[in-house]
Amino acid sequence: MHTNPISLARKILLGLGALLGLALLSGCDNVVLTNLTPASLPENPSQIYTITLRATPKSSYVVSGSVKPQIVIDGQNYPMNKSSLADGLYEFDYQLPAGREEIAYYFLVGYEIENNGTRTAGEAYTEVTHARIVHRYVLSLEVNRGPVGARVSVLGRGFTPQDILYFDNTPTRTVFESPNALSLFVPALEANRNYRVMLGSAAGNSPVGTFRIDASSLSVAPTSLTLKTGDHQTLTFTVPNAAPPGGLLLDITTDVPESVIMPEVIVPQGQTTVTINVEGGKPGTGSLFLKGYGAGEVTIPVSVTAK
Repeated sequence: MHTNPISLARKILLGLGALLGLALLSGCDNVVLTNLTPASLPENPSQIYTITLRATPKSSYVVSGSVKPQIVIDGQNYPMNKSSLADGLYEFDYQLPAGREEIAYYFLVGYEIENNGTRTAGEAYTEVTHARIVHRYVLSLEVNRGPVGARVSVLGRGFTPQDILYFDNTPTRTVFESPNALSLFVPALEANRNYRVMLGSAAGNSPVGTFRIDASSLSVAPTSLTLKTGDHQTLTFTVPNAAPPGGLLLDITTDVPESVIMPEVIVPQGQTTVTINVEGGKPGTGSLFLKGYGAGEVTIPVSVTAK
């Protein structure tokens, strides 16, 4: 049997054309789909969540304006709208049904290809993706640096009175303000370094951010206390800078708790001094200790004798 060389060449060209046509119909080659939606979505009162897709044509054969993205949720197709943020971005606002904690969806994108004057429909799609609704999350620290004792707010959602904020592994004095806000007092740790702030609770641990403890100094007058049981003496604390919003906690401890009766010490917001009354309790000799100032600790000797 004799084969015509021209017929053979024609068959080869037709085969290449068919392969090219298959390549043009491959959605992955012509339009790249990128899901820009986080895997965890913070809960909101409206229960409406925005799902975002980037559809990027990668072939010159894709007809301009022919890309039509859809999102498929629970077997139902919804058209996606062009985003005003940038070209190639598409969005869909989904109203989550009551009682649902997760959204399962995938993208289906139709488009047209033009080659040698002929238009052909193409399609690209993604695998099924899951997005979980998060009822508890941290937005931010109010500030990211300050001295020992400063009161700092943490904003978020889903907080409880049992929550505790940590500097590295050191628990802080944490105040529950509301389900959307907590406060902490910067603990007496080494100054001039950064600490990882973490929210800990029965629900698990969540990173909050980084906080730098700045060095500070403090003076006390008088520098020691001599009391008799039932007597009172004033003690004044002075810091170099005005106390930040929420005040400045001076976390004072003592090795003779039954001998010293005194209130909590907080320098009021905007002030540099605070004066308290100290009452003598049972006879004893020891000290008051204030960490995080000066060389690391301020010590105030205390002596209480019987009346």
